[in-house]
Amino acid sequence: MNITSTIKYIGVQDTTIDLFEGQYEVPNGISYNSYLIMDEKIAIIDTADARKGEEWWSLLLAALDGRQPDYLVALHMEPDHSSLIADVLERFPGLKIVTSAIAARMLPQFFDGCDFAGRVVAVKEGDKLSLGDRELAFIAAPMVHWPEVMVCFDEKERVLFSADAFGKFGSITHDEPWEDEARRYYLNICGKYGMQVQTLLKKAATLPIEIICPLHGPILKENLYHYIGLYDIWSSYRPETEGVLVAYASIYGGTAAAALLLADELRERGVEVIAVDLARCDMSQALADAFRMSKVALCASSYDAGVFPPMYHFLHHLKIKNFQKRTVALIENGSWAPTAAKTMRSVLDEMKDINILEPVVTIKSRMKEADVVAIEALAEQLATV
Repeated sequence: MNITSTIKYIGVQDTTIDLFEGQYEVPNGISYNSYLIMDEKIAIIDTADARKGEEWWSLLLAALDGRQPDYLVALHMEPDHSSLIADVLERFPGLKIVTSAIAARMLPQFFDGCDFAGRVVAVKEGDKLSLGDRELAFIAAPMVHWPEVMVCFDEKERVLFSADAFGKFGSITHDEPWEDEARRYYLNICGKYGMQVQTLLKKAATLPIEIICPLHGPILKENLYHYIGLYDIWSSYRPETEGVLVAYASIYGGTAAAALLLADELRERGVEVIAVDLARCDMSQALADAFRMSKVALCASSYDAGVFPPMYHFLHHLKIKNFQKRTVALIENGSWAPTAAKTMRSVLDEMKDINILEPVVTIKSRMKEADVVAIEALAEQLATV
């Protein structure tokens, strides 16, 4: 596939992988994007995961059509992009790796016994690599989402090779809207590092970008302001949608009944609602929904003098991904000593700019008429706050 007359796509599609990074479900697979720039000198932009190494080699050699590449630009050292580096060095003895200084130090960690002497060119922000008719300008992007990451800009074709930024789950052979899986990808992979993403966006705003080539997902050629705008929202932790995520963790159904009543009451008041059972849902999707919505209602059973583990795990994920700037309501349930709200509050208190609504609704085992009234009042509060 040609991206431009001189830039070829040599990425591969992995449709049999079940978990990305060993934890995120990818029902529609993942793409390992790689690119080939054909100029007076030839540059490969990243490789692929070893899972698809044979297919990647086939695409690379066909695209080269007998020519020898001069450079391998390694923007990111994560194994899904770098696994084939040693093989490339062995196959092409004259090739040099162009990468950041931090990545250069990482290379021996991944490829023990590989001789990198004289084969690595370390670049920093502001450096440029001439390929003949064009230059690649390098821009540091630390913690988007590893510390060694760089992006590079083809000044002639106005193409930004964006590393993991602007990526998404799903193979590019699967036709689906970009936003949902890109949101889930961003918030779970890069969500903690909003400040660093904001810094990269400010740098990118100074470039006349016409095409974005990420390391996962489709190449973006049209309406770039839409994608960049979403990244600005996500990385500044602003809500994307006015509405409420009702997330519940229930042992025997009593807490679930209260949560679903709250969801129904909110809908009756015209509020957009997503309700998720934390014991059964995809946790990465629940996290993405929490960041998308402006408010969250957490409903949980007490358990072992704390909170039912599915809720604890959810709160832990929110915390490590830097969840902030949200209004949160709490419903707890307990048969003899309700402790869920106290435990949830203790985790929420460690997050930034979290407004916890009062009062907390406390249920003893099963909803009574007074609990229904309290949930109705909570729905009204959530709808108007």
